Amino acid sequence: MEVGALSVRFVLAGERTSELLMRWGRAIAAAGAVVALVVPGVAAPAAAAEAKYVGELALTETGVVRGTAATDLVTFKGVPYAAPPVGPLRWRAPQPAKAWDGVLDATNFRSQCAQLGGLGGIIESYEENCLYLNVFAPKTSGVKPVVVWFYGGGFQNGTSSTYDAARLAVQGDVVVVTVNYRVGVLGFLALPSLDGETPGVQSGNFGIQDQRASLKWVQRNIAGFGGNPGNITIGGQSAGAGAACIHLASPASAGLFQRAIGETYSCGSPLLTKDAAETMGTTVATQFGCADAAAAADCLRGKTDVKALMQAWPPLPQGPVVGGSEQPLQPIDAFRQGKFNRVPMLWGNNRDEMRMIVSIQYDASGNPVTAESYPQIIRNTFGVDADRVLAKYPASAYPTPGLALSQVLSDAGDDQLATCQHVTAYRAAIAGQAKLFVYQFSDRTAPPVVDIPSFDEGAEHGSELNYLFPKFTGATLNAAQQALSDQMVKYWSTFARTGDPNAYGLPAWPRFSTGTARDTLSLDLASAGGNQKIDLATRSQCDFWATVPPPPGA
Repeated sequence: MEVGALSVRFVLAGERTSELLMRWGRAIAAAGAVVALVVPGVAAPAAAAEAKYVGELALTETGVVRGTAATDLVTFKGVPYAAPPVGPLRWRAPQPAKAWDGVLDATNFRSQCAQLGGLGGIIESYEENCLYLNVFAPKTSGVKPVVVWFYGGGFQNGTSSTYDAARLAVQGDVVVVTVNYRVGVLGFLALPSLDGETPGVQSGNFGIQDQRASLKWVQRNIAGFGGNPGNITIGGQSAGAGAACIHLASPASAGLFQRAIGETYSCGSPLLTKDAAETMGTTVATQFGCADAAAAADCLRGKTDVKALMQAWPPLPQGPVVGGSEQPLQPIDAFRQGKFNRVPMLWGNNRDEMRMIVSIQYDASGNPVTAESYPQIIRNTFGVDADRVLAKYPASAYPTPGLALSQVLSDAGDDQLATCQHVTAYRAAIAGQAKLFVYQFSDRTAPPVVDIPSFDEGAEHGSELNYLFPKFTGATLNAAQQALSDQMVKYWSTFARTGDPNAYGLPAWPRFSTGTARDTLSLDLASAGGNQKIDLATRSQCDFWATVPPPPGA
């Protein structure tokens, strides 16, 4: 076995220290190498302070894992961070993973959590044994900041395996952890009988509890992969950013992270209420003959047709639930009241977010928005305020009526993705004394996430992901896009390291103040002006939208 170049210390504590040391010793005996094992209260020899990483082996609290070693990176895939949430553990908080003997093969991704599939090539799956994470560890010396990434997918689908974090890890010199968590009905079912199993804790947040368990795992184990357990950044895109909002507002997540990154999800978007979530959950339970409120949870645990359970779950609204000791406040109310985990934040959205939705809803179905249909869509959406909206966003001012509608919705037509809803949340965060850096991804040449022929997707929802996670959509960046990608990786990793994205050689990134003081960084190609400070609220006409009631469902 070849000895790699990554220097680490394994920090062990608790009753199982001796047992773990014995396992580690047996696992590396054939390697003929020495590893520094730092046990609290026990002095380590000076010569062991910088021992070499042993090939592709790493030690966790439950045993030794073997990953894949490359020239500049060691990757560990499918590492269990909790017990399989199956049988009696379905719809329960994650439980500790069991220890194993020998060496666990961590060279391949494990199953995604059960779901009906979605964008990005995610396939349908019925597997409930899915609480695994992946670690991307650079082969450089020194202790590194850690980025823990939660996938998007509307809390209904997604998987950690679609995020190739190798470039972010190596180029940014950070340890990256990508995490599987339960989604859909298995991750977010709320029922009165589930509430009764954990008094004071609101049910319906099992996927969030999974994420929290992964953060605790990272704190306990990441030193064995070269990461700093005292410098953890949580991050995510879309629903993954929504999860970051929840952890920011959750007392149960306090102390588990030191920074937060959110890509395209406004923390002003409300979580489901207890009544709404449990009404939906009761409807699902009744469909499966589990109408007895007191016994519904155990009754549903006995149902083995996972596909039928997933199909019974409504597409919208669904997701995390507010209430109880873990999530007492809506995230934006937590910001406004100063009752949140006050850590540095890097947040943003994309300039043309809703082009994805418009292209799918209209063009992909063979009914593109026309000059005749555009005014009617606006009237159906905004009612008595439609004429004001049409005057501010005339179809004639845009290349196509579809792009006019996309701009309306991207500016203010959606409570999760739209820019002005982000601005509202940003202002609430800084009112709560948050240190906040805001961006807007503006590269309209970006490879689209959903490519609809004859539709210009621009900087649509999710299109920035290719710049941080190569080939997220299968596309290869051109040279100009790659240059922007290099800058973004440096900004993101510098923020993870210091809590401030500013770094030598990059355009200055100001702290956010109001949204009207050139305090947002627009990320764009050099040919389009490069990274520039902009007035975000002015760009999206948020003063106008403040006078227009939000459309129903927004």
